[in-house]
This record gives sequence, structure tokens and C-alpha cells, in this order.
Amino acid sequence: MAELLPLVTLVGEAWDDYGLIDSGNGRKLERYGAYRFIRPEPQAMWAPALPASEWEAADGEFIPASDDDGGGRWYYNKPVPAEGWPLAWRETRFTAQCTPFRHLGFFPDMAPVWDWLRAQVADKPDPAFLNLFGYTGVGSQALAAAGASVTHVDASKKSVGQARENAALAEMADKPVRWILDDASKFTAREVRREKRYDAILLDPPKFGRGPTGERWQLEEGLAPLLTDCRQLLDADSRALFLTVYAVRMSALAIGELLAQLFADLPGKVECGELAVREEARGLLLPTAIFARWSR
Repeated sequence: MAELLPLVTLVGEAWDDYGLIDSGNGRKLERYGAYRFIRPEPQAMWAPALPASEWEAADGEFIPASDDDGGGRWYYNKPVPAEGWPLAWRETRFTAQCTPFRHLGFFPDMAPVWDWLRAQVADKPDPAFLNLFGYTGVGSQALAAAGASVTHVDASKKSVGQARENAALAEMADKPVRWILDDASKFTAREVRREKRYDAILLDPPKFGRGPTGERWQLEEGLAPLLTDCRQLLDADSRALFLTVYAVRMSALAIGELLAQLFADLPGKVECGELAVREEARGLLLPTAIFARWSR
């Protein structure tokens, strides 16, 4: 029976192409390769460690809109390639780019998640991995590079196209990856009917979204049914499931208990807690998301 363990923190550390330089006063200063950017960060309630001159030297800043609709725009102090620039994490290669949604084409706080998933299937020959809400495919690359057969699912045609381009950039176009443009809930339900199974599943769902034919995704409504279907794609020989949740009024304990109930008939453990990134300026941890995970 899967046991729910105490809260844990999964910490992302800096690497050559990414670092959280400093944070404070509701913003964060990050480096993405040769470029530095400022983005809003409500959880950075403390004062920055570095002087204002360090922040003023940033290449650009995303300024959010004054309403609650999540809009805003980038303002640049220096030229930044509109088409993006290449970055790397371990064997993966991908293009970073300033998107209209304040992101830069990948989520650096997911790096310890990719490492954890790779470790769960490290001793399993040809593990089958499902990446739901796969975005631009860095996680899919990370598992494919570790020997997994990957099914990458995203409802955005643009994101799936970017994921394919990123795989080509990493010279992984010949890896066993299925690129699926589909609504995650519908795809997973079909996989259950097909009696498919996977060794590991990653879910990184947004708060709200639309499928390729207008399907409506609302996290609070869709998460439990989706996880129920994901549970049916795993068996006693499967290794792991990892769920991340961003920007919602929800507790890590709540999603941890949800997983503990769904996985009560499987051996292993359920953990929940927070994802965080370690700041380079002074080593403090900036929380970015909550998570729950099952491992055998």
C-alpha cells in the first residue's frame, strides 16, 4: 500500500545555461545563457541581495498587465534574438525565447523532476514514459536520452512543433518519441480503453487551457479524473508518476492525499511538497510550484 510521507522540498540548482541570480520585491533576476531577464515573482516577498545596478543591467523585463488576466509584455534594454537562442541541460538541447506568456520556452525548476524520473527507470530496459502537457519537449528529451520510449502529448500545435524542433536541435530526431497533438484527458482516456501501460508518467498541467478542438481544461475540475485514468495506465511493475501544480489555490497536502488514495492498491510511497529554485546570490530557496509523486 502506497504510504503518504511528510512534506519535502525538491530543489533546482543552477547550471551552465541557467541560474536564478537574485530575487526580491516581487521580481526575480535570471540568466538564460548569455542573457539576463527580470520577471514578476509574487512569492519573492523579501528584499533583493544585489544592488539595483545589477538589475538595471538586465537585457529585458516582462511587465505584467494591470488586470488579473495574466497579460503583459516584454521591454528590452538590449537586443535579444526574437527567434530565440540555443540552451542545454545535460544531453538536451532546446531554444529559449521570450514568449508572450512571460516564460522563456522551458521551465528550469523542472530539472530535478527530470533527474528524479530518470533515476526511477534507470535499471529498467526500454521503459515506457508518458509526458502529458509536454510543452516544448525538454522533459521528453531528458527521458529519451535515458533510454525511454516516450509518448509526448500537448494540445498546442505550436508547442508540439517546437518540441520536434528542439529534438532535432539535440540530434534526437531518431529517438523513440511519439509526438501527439491532442487533449491530454481525451488521449489518456483512450489509452485506458486500449489497455496501454507505462512505466512512468509526468503531468505538468496548466491552470486553464484549451484542447486542439476547443476542449476546455480547468485544473480543479479535470485533475482528479485525469489522475484516475493515469493510475489505470500504471501497474505493479511501473515505477513512478510525478504531478506538478502551478499558480492555484491548492495545497501540496491535498494533491498528496489524492495520489495516496488513487495508489492505495500499489506498493511504494507517495510524497508531496514544493518545487524550489536556489538563488545564486545568497542560497535562499524561491518556491515555484507544489507537487505530488508516487514511486514504487
